[in-house]
Amino acid sequence: MTAVGEVLATVLIALGGIVSLFSALGAIRFPDIYTRSHAASKSTALAVLFALLGAFLYFLFADGHLSIRLLLGIFFVFLTAPVGSHVVCRAAYRTGVHLEELEQTAPVE
Repeated sequence: MTAVGEVLATVLIALGGIVSLFSALGAIRFPDIYTRSHAASKSTALAVLFALLGAFLYFLFADGHLSIRLLLGIFFVFLTAPVGSHVVCRAAYRTGVHLEELEQTAPVE
């Protein structure tokens, strides 16, 4: 395995972990279901993309073979994450969950 491939795979996997951490913080700190769902689905899909892409490049450079399972994993995450987020937000809207009212600290001019 080349040093460049190893470093690239490591950076992508670490970046996936960092994005996943920010996604978890957003899911905790955001005030209502709609913004929490946005944080959970969008950035988690990106974190999984980075982690799976890093693993894909690692196996490509280390063993020299193409992992179809990792490519299918990336495909299905991008297929199901937005749909799941949409279904959760739609169910919340239909059951009458309202947006959180935020105070405006400074007037908009």
